[in-house]
Amino acid sequence: MKEIESKLNGEISRLTNKTFKFDERVAEGWFSAVYFLKTKEIIEQHLADNIVTMQFFQKEHNAVLCGTDEAIALIHTFSDHPEKLAIHSLKDGDKIGPYETVLTITGPYQYFGFLEGIIDGILARRTSVATNVYNVVNAARTSGKQKPIIFMGDRDDHFTQQAGDGYSAFIGGSTAQATHAMNEWWGKEGMGTMPHALIQMFKGDVVAASKAYQSQFPNDKLMALVDYNNDVITDSLKVAREFGEDLISVRLDTSRNLVDKYFLRNQHLMGTFDPRGVNPELVFALRKALDNEGYDHVKIVVTGGFSEDRIRAFEELSVPVDMYGVGGSLLKIGIGFTGDNVLINGKPEAKDGRRYNPNPRLEHVNFIGNQ
Repeated sequence: MKEIESKLNGEISRLTNKTFKFDERVAEGWFSAVYFLKTKEIIEQHLADNIVTMQFFQKEHNAVLCGTDEAIALIHTFSDHPEKLAIHSLKDGDKIGPYETVLTITGPYQYFGFLEGIIDGILARRTSVATNVYNVVNAARTSGKQKPIIFMGDRDDHFTQQAGDGYSAFIGGSTAQATHAMNEWWGKEGMGTMPHALIQMFKGDVVAASKAYQSQFPNDKLMALVDYNNDVITDSLKVAREFGEDLISVRLDTSRNLVDKYFLRNQHLMGTFDPRGVNPELVFALRKALDNEGYDHVKIVVTGGFSEDRIRAFEELSVPVDMYGVGGSLLKIGIGFTGDNVLINGKPEAKDGRRYNPNPRLEHVNFIGNQ
């Protein structure tokens, strides 16, 4: 059983290093800025008895917090004497505002201070992705009906980020993700059907590629990729006529640099909109063509350069999209966190412009032993 199941069942309050599987070199300071390591040595020799409080916050955004479980597991795994540290924190998924304290650590600086930059980085990436996904999920219900979001960020960043990004996307509200790694921390499996490469191997024959897919994976729901030939209505109708009720959905992924052949055949329609890529008029025309032939059960999935703003624009026009696939726009890291020492031996002491900012929403975090 994955830890996330125990957490969702209320058996544990937070995920631990059993989920995160940190690189052991964290303990050696390999990922810490060198000045933190030097400060650790100085404090150990000169001010070892001081107790400090370090608080973490971000300055600019209303956001969906993520990364607290990971940061706390990091502290419990690699700090010196973690049982002697007092940690208070919000939880993954909490809504936060600018300058709101999300995490505090109290104890001898030399026990944990060298982890400051790593904690900032964890909170920044996880919160940025969770917030981006949350905003896209909200955009996808602008029309009044929630449309699912597929998290497709595997090609937009280094593969080692997939597990954490997938968990952050889950916290933000996406429960359909492209790779198994994206689902690793929260217990599902990756989803998806065919890439353009499969159709290319069948020399552009979408029907033949779909037959091969169905033969190989008969228990999967069949989703046909229909933009390979830049003629999505023609190819959607071909697969619909071939598979009937077995065809669950078609996916459009037309390049933003191309105009679908439907518009080239119907140039009288052009002149009042941008005909490139996956555009509202193309989706309306596809829905109408499918419905006219009795394939109203076939859902339409759109991918390729979708963002919060683009989804919201589609939804405001009531474009008949059933699911959005979103990638790169969800991985933009726009929320930075700061860790500051704000108390020493219980008294205020911070750099100019910073101060202790207690937050009654913080919860005490129990140390539960070796992670």
